[in-house]
Amino acid sequence: MMVFAIACSWFGLTIAEVSVADLEKRFAAGRDTVYVVNFWATWCKPCVEELPAFDKLSRAEANNPVVVLLVSVDSPNDRNAKVETFLRKKGFSCETAMLNESNPHIWIDKVDPSWSGAIPATLFVSQGKRLFKEQEFTYRILDSTFNTFREQSK
Repeated sequence: MMVFAIACSWFGLTIAEVSVADLEKRFAAGRDTVYVVNFWATWCKPCVEELPAFDKLSRAEANNPVVVLLVSVDSPNDRNAKVETFLRKKGFSCETAMLNESNPHIWIDKVDPSWSGAIPATLFVSQGKRLFKEQEFTYRILDSTFNTFREQSK
């Protein structure tokens, strides 16, 4: 199974690459888990502004079967220079991965057919149910959306 987690340690930072198919396999394997998957990029100002809300949700739900996963859509060439540097500087605790997909017209529809491709975008998944939001979140709205989805997916 592919490692999806961001590994923060005294020795550095590792960000795995992930495909949409890898994400779908993970969703299927985590039957009791609620996944909150945020698609973002370092060059996207609204994305960067909302990331602390996702980090706060991840910390608040740390003892529950909840995974907050930040999926960067930055160019793979920017992994070291931009993505890892940005994440180290901010100190986020969320799992993070780089999307390893080459054709946006195909993978965007796989995430959600209604997605225009704009970011930030967030996918909530639990027990086969999905909720897709193409919007920027504040913590209050993210927490409310998450809790409503979690209740409805039981």
